[in-house]
Amino acid sequence: MDQATARRIENDPNYQKLVSERKSFGWTLTIITLVIYYGFLTLGAFFPDVFVIPVFGSITLGIVLGVAIILASILLTGIYIVRANGEYDDLTNAIVAANLRGGQR
Repeated sequence: MDQATARRIENDPNYQKLVSERKSFGWTLTIITLVIYYGFLTLGAFFPDVFVIPVFGSITLGIVLGVAIILASILLTGIYIVRANGEYDDLTNAIVAANLRGGQR
């Protein structure tokens, strides 16, 4: 890609919106994930007795929380995929289309 094309893409409002929103949303999901993981670790470090509380027969709260963390990670990944396949792909297609027209809308 030549410098003129790169500059044209970087100056495209759709590209700037894509970069800004993806970065912001990515950091939001990252922070949520870290809070969940470190919250689990902190709970285990300072209140280990919480993990052995029985919930259903021999199933303890620790197992339930562990499964919840895995499910939360899958859910957050799904949320990102839905947004990426929708909004982000639309912006990417608009950027590509504008580039093919030489930067004209």
